[in-house]
Amino acid sequence: MKSYTLDLHSIERVKGFVTAIIGFEGYFDLVSGRYVVDAKSIMGIFSMDLSRNVEFRILETNDRIAEVEAAIAPYLAQEK
Repeated sequence: MKSYTLDLHSIERVKGFVTAIIGFEGYFDLVSGRYVVDAKSIMGIFSMDLSRNVEFRILETNDRIAEVEAAIAPYLAQEK
């Protein structure tokens, strides 16, 4: 499993993220505290507290990690 911190603070960022990730086969989760949703579920994502950064987890994919990483790159949270 690999994980990344994402900034999905706007509707446009959520829509763009889901569009980017939905084309990949595999299992991906978004985590905020104890709450976990399918990263491909726009309704699930909008049920989360998006005022804070969320954790994106790659649970399983078909050896396309580099492609997934490139797709989520615009949504990575900036280090402070």
